[in-house]
Amino acid sequence: MSSPARAASGTTRYTTVAIILHWTIALGILTLIAMGLIMDHFHLDTVRVFQLYQLHKSIGITVMFLIALRVGWRFAHSAPALPADMPPLEKKGAHLAHLALYGLQVLLPLSGWAMVSVSVLGIPTVLFGTVPWPDLPVLSTLSDKAPVETALKVVHHWASWGLLGLIILHVAAALRHRFVLHDHVLHQMLPSFGTSSTPRQKRETP
Repeated sequence: MSSPARAASGTTRYTTVAIILHWTIALGILTLIAMGLIMDHFHLDTVRVFQLYQLHKSIGITVMFLIALRVGWRFAHSAPALPADMPPLEKKGAHLAHLALYGLQVLLPLSGWAMVSVSVLGIPTVLFGTVPWPDLPVLSTLSDKAPVETALKVVHHWASWGLLGLIILHVAAALRHRFVLHDHVLHQMLPSFGTSSTPRQKRETP
């Protein structure tokens, strides 16, 4: 028996939980990327950098849990179908892009956690200054952490840029569906405030 997420969907919108998770995770990821750029390219004093790193780690771990919940929810609940007249190749591209988005959303916080676990500085992670967070046990016990940390920094760096690029493409595609194709794709993930407005239907071609 196929799971609900893989079954043909007759729903026209994502569930409320999926919509909340989608926009919360999006805000969290964009915040993390912005913080990363600030930490890398702005000359801040040591105290401010330390505070930003701690906040970056706290938000990153929180986003990691939200992503895990989002993936689990996606497998348990069917997604709205893409437009019937959408070309097969475009549908395949959309599915591959979503898989890449999910993959990088998982890779980014995990690589950050791994990077912290092998950091030669050994600074403990305390979520929002309150909850101690452990390092990954295998990585934290390595005898030579420096080369592993360097490799993980590269992974984390390029995963960040890759995810940002996919987000830009994702937003561009959603806006194309709304303002060029005039279909319901963007509407599926927008919060509903009790209005009955729907995107205009595409005009029939003669």
